[in-house]
Amino acid sequence: MAKQITPEEVEVRLKNQEAVDIIDVRENAEIATGKIPGAKHIPLRQLALRKNELDKKKSYIIVCQSGNRSKAACGILEALGFKVEDMIGGMNNWTGKVE
Repeated sequence: MAKQITPEEVEVRLKNQEAVDIIDVRENAEIATGKIPGAKHIPLRQLALRKNELDKKKSYIIVCQSGNRSKAACGILEALGFKVEDMIGGMNNWTGKVE
C-alpha cells in the first residue's frame, strides 16, 4: 500500500522548494477549478496508457478530489513499478495555492 502524505506536508515540501512531482488524476472539468502549481495532469483512466511520461527514478505524489481515485492510481502505478505517495483527502483538503 502506498505511503500517505498530508496536504500540509506537500505544502511544506513546495515551500522548501524540494523536488516535488505531483500527478493530478482528476478529470478536465475538475482541473479547471484549479490544481496545485506545477502538478502534471493525467486523468486516472489514462494513467496506464501514459506511464511512459513518468520516470521510475522519481517519487510521485498522487492527488485527486477526495482521495479515492488517488488511492486507485497509486495501486496502478505501484504495480507498474513507480514510487508513489497518496495525498490524503485530495483537493478537498488542500489549502495551499492553486493555478
